[in-house]
Amino acid sequence: MTTVDRGSAPAGDTPDAVADQLAALEGEPHRRYNPLLDEWVLVSPGRTRRPWLGRRELPPSDTVLRYDPTCYLCPGNTRANGAVNPDYADTFVFTNDYAALEPDAPNIVIHADLLRAESESGACRVLCFSRRHDLTLAAMSGPDVRRVIDLWAAQTAELGGTYQWVQVFENRGEMMGASNPHPHGQIWAGAALPHDAEREDRSQLAHHGAHDRPMLLDYVDQETSGRRVIDEDPDWLAVVPFWAAWPYEALLIPKQATGRLPDLDDPRRDTLAGILIRLLGAYDRLFGTSLPYSMGWHQAPFRDRDETHWQLHAHFFPPLLSATVRKFMVGYELLSETQRDLTAEEAAARLREAIEPA
Repeated sequence: MTTVDRGSAPAGDTPDAVADQLAALEGEPHRRYNPLLDEWVLVSPGRTRRPWLGRRELPPSDTVLRYDPTCYLCPGNTRANGAVNPDYADTFVFTNDYAALEPDAPNIVIHADLLRAESESGACRVLCFSRRHDLTLAAMSGPDVRRVIDLWAAQTAELGGTYQWVQVFENRGEMMGASNPHPHGQIWAGAALPHDAEREDRSQLAHHGAHDRPMLLDYVDQETSGRRVIDEDPDWLAVVPFWAAWPYEALLIPKQATGRLPDLDDPRRDTLAGILIRLLGAYDRLFGTSLPYSMGWHQAPFRDRDETHWQLHAHFFPPLLSATVRKFMVGYELLSETQRDLTAEEAAARLREAIEPA
């Protein structure tokens, strides 16, 4: 077994030296640090070779209607609460009929020793990406995905006028809890800063204070054209992060300082549409199916303070190790720390091979 000195890669080592030391680790169990969340991830490459007699996932049905008269998100159809959708042409937004947050929550705070609770006000909206029931973002045209990006930005700006945190996200597929196959996502906006957002805020602020640069821009510089890169263009970098937890997790980062989705100009919205289609298409080609995933944008909170330490970025969390085997976060992951079964470098190489040229 290769022995690696835990203190042998101090800050300031050359990229080649770090790469050599990482190569010695890649076939062995090791831990990687996630600077965004200030936590460690256990990497266990050998576990991908273990025999699997557990649950196997069934591929989704190939039969999807262009219009489904029973779908509560299709144009002109009636939703569960009796509201009727307009005959929308492309995108459509409405307040979630079963919202997890409400704008008129009572103001209640409980601090009783170890028992603490407080009310939370907010808003939840559903965003239909297309009138067509049979599409996904990966299968949509560049102009159609650009309309979705414009919708994300406009909704962010509107909700940010009232709420501190605006979370844009999409759950794709039954495996990720999507209650409807119609192409859609959600936005939840809340008065409080959620747990993971608070951790990212703290870590990015500390890095900016020490280096006078956003953490994720420094990360872009370190990763550009590297082994963990999936795809990139002059405006965007798609990468399997060094500290990835899920097998084919990805991070999408603009290469220029950008706090929020509304800050993106027209050219960068166009290139974002292109790299989104290529990345999600690579997922589908790699697995031979419309890959389930959760994705979401993390952007600067809306507060009366300087937010230059924040860099806009999107997280992609597909749950699969292979087309039929899911990665379960159980046991050690729930009780000790996050663990993954293949290296970020191997995952990135497989995704790069599945990328179609721009």
